[in-house]
Amino acid sequence: MSIAKNTICLWFDKDAEAAANFYASVFPDTTVDSVQRAPGDNPSGKKGEVLVVNFTVMGVPCMGLNGGPVFKQDEAFSFQILTEDQAETDLYWNAIVGNGGQESECGWCKDKWGVSWQITPRTLTEAMMAGGEEAARAFAAMMTMQKIDVAAIDAARRG
Repeated sequence: MSIAKNTICLWFDKDAEAAANFYASVFPDTTVDSVQRAPGDNPSGKKGEVLVVNFTVMGVPCMGLNGGPVFKQDEAFSFQILTEDQAETDLYWNAIVGNGGQESECGWCKDKWGVSWQITPRTLTEAMMAGGEEAARAFAAMMTMQKIDVAAIDAARRG
């Protein structure tokens, strides 16, 4: 196993392995790469318990650290997942929200561990990159949504 030069570290209370396995079951190009157990007792656990899980989310190297309840996830960090259509948007959104997660606004949701995800259809990203009135219309439509409605964004783009 190669060690990535830059890795995203996500702090979990105690469920890093369960989270990594869930992500691998939902997203393509996502794997659980290694599990390391604590070589000794530590403030967040006992010797032999899972301490670190190295995993990859859609090609991005990550590390889950079972650090205990001291720090919580929040919206200051999120994974943004680009989707191609409504079916892919629904697939990821429903997997996250339907497995103990919760909906938020404008394409954001949280998984049951509190990690934030932006499930973002390509059409919305393209509209924002286009700028001007097209971006303004798409943005206004998005502001009324939880899960992004691709057809509504496409209609807003057209005016």
